[in-house]
Amino acid sequence: MPDPAPIFPIRRGHLDALSNDIGIMQHAIGPVPDPSHGYCTDDVARALLVDLVHQRELGWDAVADRAWRNMRFLGDAFDARTAGFRNFRHADGGWLDGPASEDSQGRALLTLGEVIASAPDARMVAFASSLLERALPGAQELGALRALASTMLGCDAALRRVPSAQFTLAYRRLADRIRATFEASATPDWPWPESILTYENALPVRALIVGGHHLGDRAMVDTGLRELEWLVAVQTAPEGHCSPIGNGWWPQGGERSRFDQQPIEATALVLTAGAAFRATGDEGHRATAEWAYAWYLGRNDLGITVAVPERGASHDGLTRDGVNANQGAESTLMWLLALEHIRMLRSARVTAPGPIRAVGAGAARAHAVGAQTVGAR
Repeated sequence: MPDPAPIFPIRRGHLDALSNDIGIMQHAIGPVPDPSHGYCTDDVARALLVDLVHQRELGWDAVADRAWRNMRFLGDAFDARTAGFRNFRHADGGWLDGPASEDSQGRALLTLGEVIASAPDARMVAFASSLLERALPGAQELGALRALASTMLGCDAALRRVPSAQFTLAYRRLADRIRATFEASATPDWPWPESILTYENALPVRALIVGGHHLGDRAMVDTGLRELEWLVAVQTAPEGHCSPIGNGWWPQGGERSRFDQQPIEATALVLTAGAAFRATGDEGHRATAEWAYAWYLGRNDLGITVAVPERGASHDGLTRDGVNANQGAESTLMWLLALEHIRMLRSARVTAPGPIRAVGAGAARAHAVGAQTVGAR
């Protein structure tokens, strides 16, 4: 592995520029916020996750006001009639009609669990606990794999602090569904449980690893580690760097899209490799997280920097001709999350092997396989 990519001090300038008293705006034209598209629950939930990780370095007082604005947004988004969250909101604060995506439900639930796990404000923890309890019945109707994974991870986080029978029951049901999805659908030539590889692909793999580790289910962890190894292999360029699936996706038996590569893919790999490291103690997984993080900083197909560290921002993707000049909420939040998780991983020590060991040689082998797998692009 090459030397680790640099890490940077926390910068919240672009985050603050995109945000106001309602929430964080979805889009930007270049670095300039574009209020015409309003807000969405997906991004506000992610912004609250960033507040939670930033408070570890900056202290709660530095992020509390923004965190509470994001928390109030999630509270306002909840619709008691459907036990679900509305997603899109006009620039003036009014909610748009129409069903919200399942992914937005999962992201809200994941964030509520993380608030319960790590917010130092007891009032916010109580608010998030109440909201999660009210929303979990609606989550039973979810069918999208990533939404199920996010919800399960939210329950996992909540249970670190609140030993709730409701959270435990939901956790086990969701883990069973995710495990069954992977077991029933994968084949040797296409180990993915869907017929197309799309976006944030490592998220359900993280759920397998975290859920299996929590439940003491070695087979579930092993499935997650194999899926992670495959995702790394097929997203490794011949030169060895991270080359995420582009936003044209990759249908089974079809052509893999090379561009537009998006930050959400790199960050999903960072988080999942970090989960694998914590579950197994295998240093290869920490190396995988570094490999995915370095994509932001020029170790990518074009050799150019995607993040804008001095402003705490990121471009919206890597196109065939360079970076996408826009610096919207999702890409910026993905960069900020990746940076903080790498900061935490670099300081993490393994004092004893994890209770469930890795399947094989881990990420190092996956990188070598990847150089052969992607070479024919």
